[in-house]
Amino acid sequence: MEIRLKINSDLIGASASTLCTIHCLATPFIFLASSCSKSCCSGAPSWWLWLDYCFLIISFFAVYSSTKSTSKLWIKPALWASYLGLFTFIFIEHNTQLYLSDFYKYSAALTLATLHIYNLKYCQCESDKCCSDKN
Repeated sequence: MEIRLKINSDLIGASASTLCTIHCLATPFIFLASSCSKSCCSGAPSWWLWLDYCFLIISFFAVYSSTKSTSKLWIKPALWASYLGLFTFIFIEHNTQLYLSDFYKYSAALTLATLHIYNLKYCQCESDKCCSDKN
């Protein structure tokens, strides 16, 4: 008897996006408390900053997989647009001196999570055939 573990990309994507949002929201509070208690090391440690990239990698594969199995055509560009928005805002934050409000990053992550949840609930194929149809 073969046991097959089906990993749902929408569930993973929604979880990763939600955890990313929590990570982003928690960062200022954690490091404000840390900088108040220690006079050195006022910035975030590099491993904490690399979590952003881990979430982006997980989210990329979740979006890729979800867009291959969705039954709604409009969800594909919506997932990719929200992912690209999140990627862009995180990239700008880490690699430029340009300051953007965290609102943009939170919005992109929450939109991505919402789209994954919507896709999970309303856009799943009943069979492999429906995913290849143009709906």
